[in-house]
Amino acid sequence: MSELQRRPTLMDVAEAAGVSRALVSIVMRGAPGAAESTRQRVLDAARQLGYRADSRARLLRSSRTKLLGLTFSSSQPFHAEIVDAAYAEASARGYEIALSAVASGRPEARAIETLLDVGAEALIIIAPTLNVEDLALHARQVPVVSLLRDNVGDLVDSVSSDDYAGIAIAVDHLVGLGHSRIFHVDGGTAVSSDRRRETYRTEMIRRGLQPVVVPGGPGEEDGMGAGQILQADLPTAVIAFNDRSALGIMESFRAAGISIPADVSVLGYDDSHFAKLSYVQLSSISQDAPLLAAAAVGRAVDRIEGAKSPGSVVRTPHLVLRKTTARAPAAT
Repeated sequence: MSELQRRPTLMDVAEAAGVSRALVSIVMRGAPGAAESTRQRVLDAARQLGYRADSRARLLRSSRTKLLGLTFSSSQPFHAEIVDAAYAEASARGYEIALSAVASGRPEARAIETLLDVGAEALIIIAPTLNVEDLALHARQVPVVSLLRDNVGDLVDSVSSDDYAGIAIAVDHLVGLGHSRIFHVDGGTAVSSDRRRETYRTEMIRRGLQPVVVPGGPGEEDGMGAGQILQADLPTAVIAFNDRSALGIMESFRAAGISIPADVSVLGYDDSHFAKLSYVQLSSISQDAPLLAAAAVGRAVDRIEGAKSPGSVVRTPHLVLRKTTARAPAAT
């Protein structure tokens, strides 16, 4: 292993000092935001490890790179659709996109660190899981735009879809088709799951209907498991947390001989490319990935080029009708 490969990194210092990589960066740059005791702990750890700042990385960060760093989850197809749209919007604004995936064994903090090291002038983080304090630390270095999550504090820009409106549209659609036994398969711990779940409950109760939430998650296997639970007390309609969950629910129903939509209507969320497949034709709530991506890139570029204060953009989703929702079956 070469000397360069053996050189301690900011992350090494962060782990030794028991702080975040962003906080180490702040200390090393002499920027405000760290308590004196923390600053001293970081400097001691750096000295013990023999950390030396990478002059090449510092030079890169001191000049314009015209790079927007974008993190995404490699397991979420909807994120990939946002990435596709972000490339086009960034190019139109004279910028390039640098991607960094959040994957198994590669946490969000590492994905962000990589983008900062290549000189990203702003970060766009899709559905961030970091807490508000860690996001704020990054926002003290470069502008940060949170995409699909808006409870991110005062230092971070946000671009999100109105989950309240989306679920209200979903319930309205199914009630309008004569459904009253409408169940919701939630997204577990996924970003936006709690908001969609509580909005579903509120919308059902507001209409004098009984809400029933079935535990789920963001993936097809989560939907399959929820579908097994639903078969024990079959509703006439299901609102899934997202399209991937809906696909799992549909597969579970079909394997059991339950017809969609004759027996049960299934409504997804995201209007991902899966929903559009000719053999799926899933009705879904669209979050308009291109519009969300354009708004996020716009916020990042505006902040780089002089906008002083973080802002919030909220877009209203809409219903895309296909073949998995229909009128409620007649009572027998």
